[in-house]
Amino acid sequence: MSGAGENRDGVALTNLDQELYDGASKRDLVDYLDAVRDRILPVLRGRPLSVIRFRPGQPPFMQKNLPKYTPDWVRRAAVWAEASHREISYALCDDRRTLLWFANQRAVEYHPALATADDPRRPTHLILDLDPPEGAAFGVAVAAALLVRQALGDAGLAGAVKTSGAKGLHVFVPVDEGSPPEDLAAATRALAAHAERLDPALATTAFIRKDREGKVFVDSTRAGGATVVAAYSPRLRPGLPVSFPVAWDDLPSVAPADFTVRTAPALVTDRDPWAEGMPPPQRLPADLVAEGHTIPVARVAAMHEGKRRARARRAAD
Repeated sequence: MSGAGENRDGVALTNLDQELYDGASKRDLVDYLDAVRDRILPVLRGRPLSVIRFRPGQPPFMQKNLPKYTPDWVRRAAVWAEASHREISYALCDDRRTLLWFANQRAVEYHPALATADDPRRPTHLILDLDPPEGAAFGVAVAAALLVRQALGDAGLAGAVKTSGAKGLHVFVPVDEGSPPEDLAAATRALAAHAERLDPALATTAFIRKDREGKVFVDSTRAGGATVVAAYSPRLRPGLPVSFPVAWDDLPSVAPADFTVRTAPALVTDRDPWAEGMPPPQRLPADLVAEGHTIPVARVAAMHEGKRRARARRAAD
């Protein structure tokens, strides 16, 4: 097939042999997403979608609002954004045709909302994002993930884990429909605090980077209107790695580089490890929620601490 393009499912694909990123072509991206469509579409379907695009000669950028040239057949959802005080028209990537259209737009990363368009205020999962310090071995992220798993087990909960596609890991815990978003955020903070207490030399909940002292950051802020990169989504990193689900027992024996746009399709030809590893929705324990409501929101606490330190510096000067 020439680099001029081709047509799949009614979508005109152009410049397929043009380099995309780090030696990978646009065709590599399109072929990968098409190959894993039956795996990635279930985690995108019905959720307002943000994507990171990479166009020639430009830095990568996140696209939330659909451009005016978007085809009419792309489903969309209007969501009010409190931060920018405007309504954003998000895509709903519900089918192969829409996925291929995004791939042709050079959308490399796929970041669905934690809630569905039908109920945008209620996230369906509790998420802990494990961010190891710069230059640390992946093993420290694995060790922190196992702390989170223990904290979940102590609370009577279970979750699924995937590589972030970068240097960290994401733990997803599906919650039942009766969990208010404020309680879900509180439970996330409590679980992060539990993991930190299990091994404070390894894990930290310190939001301010210089306070982490080389430890793995157990990030409890992926709640509410946040997004997290989807399972099976490529990442704009050398080698085009993929955020990929891993069985808990296999976690110590894998590395993020094991899962790329070239290697991942063969791993999901006859199974969906993300769906297989995901437990059913769970009710959040009342004591966990109550504890979480006593823990300040990390971003807010960090903002106040930053102001306090600035005042102290001015007073010292």
